[in-house]
Amino acid sequence: MKRTPKADVSRQFEEALKAPQPESYILRLYITGLTPRSTKAIENIKRICEEHLQGRYQLEFIDIFQRPVLSKGEQIIAAPTLIKLLPLPLRRFIGDMSNTDKILLGLDLRSKAEDACETP
Repeated sequence: MKRTPKADVSRQFEEALKAPQPESYILRLYITGLTPRSTKAIENIKRICEEHLQGRYQLEFIDIFQRPVLSKGEQIIAAPTLIKLLPLPLRRFIGDMSNTDKILLGLDLRSKAEDACETP
């Protein structure tokens, strides 16, 4: 078995660190139990993430009835509420996440110019 010299391994490691990495998204969806509106929001945000953020996201669901301290700390006043924690800036979305264009625009996955081009 041929061994790779330490210098080659170090160089490969440094090159990998310098290579641009796609941004990772950290999202939190605050819901109120398994109500129809909460269920719809879960389905919609999962679909959006799978279609547009394949493998580049962490999605956490928080039931404000089961974990009220977290919702109070985030100042959640309505549910469902999606919070984009990373990448900055922090953003909030309220509702069932059915307006895909609005969510993509807010997550910086679509520009306003792209959005305007698609409007009839």
